[in-house]
Amino acid sequence: MKVGLVLSGGGARGIAHIGAIKAFEEHGLKFNQVSAASAGSIVGAFYCHGYSPDEILKIIDDTSLYKIVRPALSRKGFLKIDNAINIFKEYIPDDSFESLKIPLHVATTNVNTGFSEYFSSGSLLRIVQASCSIPVVFDPVLIGKHYYVDGGILNNLPVEPLVPLCDKIVGVHSNSAGLREDIGNMKDLIERSLQLAINYNAYARRGKCDIFLDPFKLKEYGVFDFKKAHEIFQIGYDEANRVIDSLPDFKEQFLID
Repeated sequence: MKVGLVLSGGGARGIAHIGAIKAFEEHGLKFNQVSAASAGSIVGAFYCHGYSPDEILKIIDDTSLYKIVRPALSRKGFLKIDNAINIFKEYIPDDSFESLKIPLHVATTNVNTGFSEYFSSGSLLRIVQASCSIPVVFDPVLIGKHYYVDGGILNNLPVEPLVPLCDKIVGVHSNSAGLREDIGNMKDLIERSLQLAINYNAYARRGKCDIFLDPFKLKEYGVFDFKKAHEIFQIGYDEANRVIDSLPDFKEQFLID
């Protein structure tokens, strides 16, 4: 039996993915394929490279956000995240999908064609960078002759690459919206508008998942709440354990030894 894992985008809320993975691993579940968008692609890259959930959380603790983002020198976005490649190379020196221990598929949005594109071979870090580039907030990433932005814009739960490859699919959604009353400035409005649009395309795909996690408590956290990493990690961990405990036939369905 082959089990696939799908990780959504959600900015800092994507740290919940790490906690969820830890809970699944503690129950004996190993993933054979991973598909991810935006922040989920960062977690996916580290996990597929071979880092444990606790090691990934430590990497986030040790990596300051200011090292990754800097003011953009163009009119396409407010910030650049090209420094992220140098940071990630410290932890993933072999910059290729082929070097990963678990196959990874990364969703991006091709701005020129207007379609989602999924990458699973070639250079890894540039694709992850593109998948994380929130429009307007971050500068788009030029790959070849086309510009690429956040994969979650068109597909924030990229199950499609895994459907023909896996018998079971686990989806983790970290972009829970909920009610928000504190829309205080333009950044908040842009973030909230993107969040609502992205949620629509994610929920449309949840039916393709055999298990779907959507931690409601994440609505209390923002895209850049990296200082609350351990709280967000715990929410993902607790939600995965709650869902697992609610499935009496979990072991039988997922053939856990």
